[in-house]
Amino acid sequence: MADHQESSLTLPSDPASVTAARRFVLGVLAEWGVPTDAGIADSVRLIVSELATNAVQHTFGQSPTFTVEMRLERDERLRVGVTDSHPRRPRRLPAAVQQDNGRGMVIIRYLAAEAGGRLTVVPTDSGGKTVWISMPWTVAVA
Repeated sequence: MADHQESSLTLPSDPASVTAARRFVLGVLAEWGVPTDAGIADSVRLIVSELATNAVQHTFGQSPTFTVEMRLERDERLRVGVTDSHPRRPRRLPAAVQQDNGRGMVIIRYLAAEAGGRLTVVPTDSGGKTVWISMPWTVAVA
């Protein structure tokens, strides 16, 4: 396997794009040797689903697209990022017990930590941000 692999996909900021983002990451992980039913695939799919949903819902129409990026570095580290053009950093919203939203960042941080990773937010040159999840790559390379 190469020292560095990457793949990205830019999608319109539309709710239907969340499904496309999930399919994209599962396809890339499969290309990189991860079965779609593996635990890491489930975690990455859910992380991207939450990040893409945030990019669609919380940019208030100020980001016409969002980009999903995946990087595999030296078969040691997986980085997954979602970039949008809205400058506001994501934040945990108060979530009432009966509320259906507001828990995305909590879920993302938990999944990243459970996999030995972490979440970072990096501003882009164009004034937006990328929310990155970085985690150890634990998949055996054939």
